[in-house]
Amino acid sequence: MSFDRVLAAGMLGLALTMTAIPAAHSQTLQVMNGEASTALNVPMNRAVVVEADQPFAELSIANPGIADISTLSDRTIYVLGKAPGRTTLTLLGPDGRLISNVEVQVTPDVAEFKERLQQILPGEKIEVRTANDGIVLSGVVSSTAKLDRALDLAERYAPQRVSNLLSVGGTQQVMLKVRFAEMQRSVAKNLSGSIGFAGSDLFGETGTYLDSGNSPGNPIVVKPGSEGAFVARFGSGSFQFEVLLEALESKGLVRTLAEPNLTALSGQEAQFLAGGEYPIPVVGDEGSITIEYKPFGVELSFTPRVVDGDIINLAINAAVSGLDSTTVVQNAGFSINAFRRRETQTTVEMRDGESFAIAGLLQDDFVDLNGQVPWLGDIPVLGALFRSADYRRSQTELVIIVTPHLVSPVRGEALALPTDRVRPPTEAELFLFGKTGSNQRAKGAAAEVARQDFSGSYGYVME
Repeated sequence: MSFDRVLAAGMLGLALTMTAIPAAHSQTLQVMNGEASTALNVPMNRAVVVEADQPFAELSIANPGIADISTLSDRTIYVLGKAPGRTTLTLLGPDGRLISNVEVQVTPDVAEFKERLQQILPGEKIEVRTANDGIVLSGVVSSTAKLDRALDLAERYAPQRVSNLLSVGGTQQVMLKVRFAEMQRSVAKNLSGSIGFAGSDLFGETGTYLDSGNSPGNPIVVKPGSEGAFVARFGSGSFQFEVLLEALESKGLVRTLAEPNLTALSGQEAQFLAGGEYPIPVVGDEGSITIEYKPFGVELSFTPRVVDGDIINLAINAAVSGLDSTTVVQNAGFSINAFRRRETQTTVEMRDGESFAIAGLLQDDFVDLNGQVPWLGDIPVLGALFRSADYRRSQTELVIIVTPHLVSPVRGEALALPTDRVRPPTEAELFLFGKTGSNQRAKGAAAEVARQDFSGSYGYVME
């Protein structure tokens, strides 16, 4: 066998030996005169070497689940950390005499954890320490997202043994501005014609005459909902003939604008309701009636989370509702109005000051009805007396826009209220001069805002 082969075999054996046994930590504990110089700290999944000044014959570990031991010589012990915790290593001499009890503490491998933490979160000021069998994190991070990443990584090295002393720097309070804008337009037109005639041996009615029980020669009862009516009467002897034309035209416009503002801490839910509660009777199993209250108005609930810097994650639930007088439900002898409700629930992410249209609705309803007497309504010109036409169209347009802002508290003098610029009148001003209020000069940083008048299309008070 050549020298090269011998050298190669030796290197292979050395490599296999180093693979089978984890490399020992550089820490070495000296046991002199029956006393250990210090407690033995062993990182988990790593090893240290313990040396004694005199030979030992026996050794034991109190909890083999925490640390494992093996002898390298009669004076050297190889200690491998298996699980976080504390245990005791006992050394006995050849004569059975106790040499030393060494306290062994196995801790998570924070050295590797620190390296991974710097790789994943570079530039973050995070301090890592061990406490008993766990990891303690302290310092300041720039966002809650990075805090969560640090905690997730620490859980991999010390499951359920992580103490979080981290704090999030920067502004962590979010003010959400929500704008509800809704326009409702409606147009309705109705035109109907009817005739009634009566003679000594002849009688007939169509349209409104039938609906209202009218008869020729008597006062006319107009169909409900009609804004105008025209009656033409003809008679000859005992024969009476009447023509009735009814017309309706209506136009409506409804404008709804609500701008609730709400502030919450990052990660905390905030709720807002501007409206009321509507009582609803509920019949029980035994016929008893109880009252339940249903909220209505402008409702807003959101949970902000500052992800990184000025990036804000928003979980939003917004709704605007009101009573619908056109729909009435009868329950237990009570007349209950229905509700008209616009609601959205979503999660969006945007930067400070950016806006997002989170919901929109464009609805166009069209109804065209034509009722007539069979065959007679098809007669040109004269057929209009035997039919009615109804035209209805309604449009609804709704947009909900949200705008988050990172905010910080300020002194009260820097804020203005709608009441700061209005002074209640005195009795003399009210009864003698008819004044309901007067402007007053505001003081402080908000004086310029408070001196604004009531005019304009936007503000806390609108004309």
